[in-house]
Amino acid sequence: MPVVDEAGEQIGVVSAVQGPGTDIRPDTIAGIAEHLMGTGYARIDGTGFLSNDVYAAGNQISGVTDDVVELHVGREELHRATS
Repeated sequence: MPVVDEAGEQIGVVSAVQGPGTDIRPDTIAGIAEHLMGTGYARIDGTGFLSNDVYAAGNQISGVTDDVVELHVGREELHRATS
């Protein structure tokens, strides 16, 4: 499912989703990982040359419409995956 940022630009596609309170730790740094586990998160496979995978916290997702995940933040506010 495609993901668009607050400007409506596609930044990638969802590769995984976890609900709030998950025990599945995302591949990111300590502190941020625990925050994401508490809020729930979506892992987004980045698009474009030199793009990295990122995580959107549950509270950064504004909704899902027409098979598109919409964020209310820009890509630069998302959390980078470490691998």
